[in-house]
This record gives sequence, structure tokens and C-alpha cells, in this order.
Amino acid sequence: MKTPPWPPGPERTDETIQIGALVPLSPPGWVEAGRHLLAGLELGLRDVNDAGGIGGRPLELVVRDTAADPERAAAAVDELARLGVAALAGEYHSVVARAVAARADALGLPFLCSSAVLDALTEQPTDWVARLAPPQSRGWQIYADFLLSAGHSRIAVAAAPSVYWASGASILREYFVPRGGTVSELDMRALDTAAVCEELVHNGATALLLLVGHPEPAVSIVKAVRHDQRLVEVMIGAPAGQPEFAEWATLLGDDGAAIPFLRYLPERLTPLGARVEMALRERLTEAPSFVAFEGYDTVAVLADVLRSYGTDRARTAESWPRVAVEGTRGHIQFSRTPGITVWQWARTPIQVVDRDPTDPDRFRILHAG
Repeated sequence: MKTPPWPPGPERTDETIQIGALVPLSPPGWVEAGRHLLAGLELGLRDVNDAGGIGGRPLELVVRDTAADPERAAAAVDELARLGVAALAGEYHSVVARAVAARADALGLPFLCSSAVLDALTEQPTDWVARLAPPQSRGWQIYADFLLSAGHSRIAVAAAPSVYWASGASILREYFVPRGGTVSELDMRALDTAAVCEELVHNGATALLLLVGHPEPAVSIVKAVRHDQRLVEVMIGAPAGQPEFAEWATLLGDDGAAIPFLRYLPERLTPLGARVEMALRERLTEAPSFVAFEGYDTVAVLADVLRSYGTDRARTAESWPRVAVEGTRGHIQFSRTPGITVWQWARTPIQVVDRDPTDPDRFRILHAG
């Protein structure tokens, strides 16, 4: 374990135990995802405190808006470390979570990452960071299995410049090419939506995957392809999960249906998950996304660790391999996964789903892994 540049946070002597929560709550961050993540974190906090807190001491979230900005997030980690938080939680955007993980590792501050999936969350193996979301390689390979089973071997990806999108395109390419498939990349720095449609007509792809930001240019690309009569047989996919949130259906209506995406939920929630789903629905005034469940499970894990091992930061980091918590989506334990540098929940449930064309508010499970 890397030695931190200042001593780990001592056992707090005041009444409250604080957790630093990092969430995208303003643009260009994905605000809707941040809102769901925070709702899950806050509900988990409420349940912990209603049950007596941590040895009688209430748990408190110290929330910081990352706005999808890695530098802003790293600065927030420094601030939260100085405030004496026991651990960090949250974050949705992978490039931001990577900056958080690197800074947390350098400072010796435990970080339980809720939602980000980038495989290389840290450059070197670390004991300070654990993650609930599955690695991108695992989820996107399951998505690739779905595409092949559905008869799609010629894939086009509309890609924006990003470490996350580049990693996704690489995973798809490494999976498809040995199986006789092709993956052609459409550089969205150089193409508008009309040009995307022309490229699809000429390259013969049967599926277009959106490796771009939401709402733009994703929404504009969907509208252009859906309304081009030459492309009526082309399937649109969004492995990163853009159609999960209500804003997608609001912006696209029927055009947003039948676009498969990855969702990290089981076919059936645990009994805890069923109860949490009802409470989240009331809190959000809409159906909770898988991101909200990730937030709740994050607090459930941290509360269990703090109850069992206290608030010393080094002891928290040492406890990741001993976690055994019944979460909303299954039994949570962390292990070392080949190629992954952080402690990883290896059995995160993964589904490929879409919005039902006959009822865009209903999700259909198309594939599971």
C-alpha cells in the first residue's frame, strides 16, 4: 500500500462521521445521472442513520459537484481530505473517477467508486480504491456478444475524442475482428449528422453505436438516422447507457426506443432492492436508474466497513477484501480481477436492455451476462 504524504485521518472525536460524495451536478456533467447517484447516496445515508448510524454516531455526506471536470474533482479530493472525511464515494464519469482515484491513492484516502467503468481507473495497482460498477471490458464484451447473436458483424461507431470512448472502441474492435467482424470509426470531430448518414449508407454497417456525449450529439444523430429512409434497417445502440434516463425519452420520444444499452441491474432485485426501489421512486418522482442503486449500495458498503473497522483510513482500505454486504442488486464482495488495478466487485449484474417501441417507458431485457 502506498504511504500517504500525511498521516491517515484519525478516529474522529466529534459526533458526525463524514463521507465525501463526488457527483456531477452541473454541465457539462451528465446532471441527470448525478441526480440519481446522489439520490441513492442520500437514501442510503438516511437508512444508516435511521438504524442508529455508526456505533451511535450519525453519518454525513459532504457533497462536491465535479461537473465532469477532472481537475475540479482532484481539487475537491484535496479539500475533502483536509476536512477529515473518512472515505470518498461516488462519481459517474470515468475520466473524472480516474482523476479522483489517482489523487485518493496519492493521499491515502479510501475511495469507493460507484459508477465509473474505465478498466484503468489507476495507473498502478492500489489498495485505496474499490469499485462497484463492472469494468468496461466486461460490460462491453457482453454487449458485443449481444450484437453478434443478433446478427450484427459490421459495426460503425460514431466516436467523440475521449479516453473512455477510445477504450470502448478498442474493446469492440478486439472482440469483433477475430470473429470475422468489422468495426469502422466515424470521427465526430470531422462529421456532422448528414455526413454520418452518408458514411453508413456507403460502408454497409448494420449497427451504429453511439460513443458520444448526451444529449448532444447523441440526440441529433439518432434523429438523423431514424428519419433517413436509406437506413431503416440500421440498428442504433448506446452501450454507455444514455437511454436509461427519462430525459432521453423526453427528447426523442418514439425515436429513442429500440436502442440497446448496458444496465447494471439483475433480473430481480434483492428484497432490500425492492424496498429501496419504492423509496427511490418516491424521492426522484420517477423510476430510479441503475445509477441510483449504485449510490445506495455504495453507502451500504461504507457503513458496514466503518461499523466493523472504525474510521481510520488505512484500516478502511485494508478491509476491502473482507467486505460481505447484501446490497440492492446482490451479494457484494471485492476481489482482485486480472487487468484491473482496484478492488473490484466481480459479480456486478449486467443486462442489455432497450425501451419498448410499444411503450417507451418500459424496458425490455434483451441479453444478460
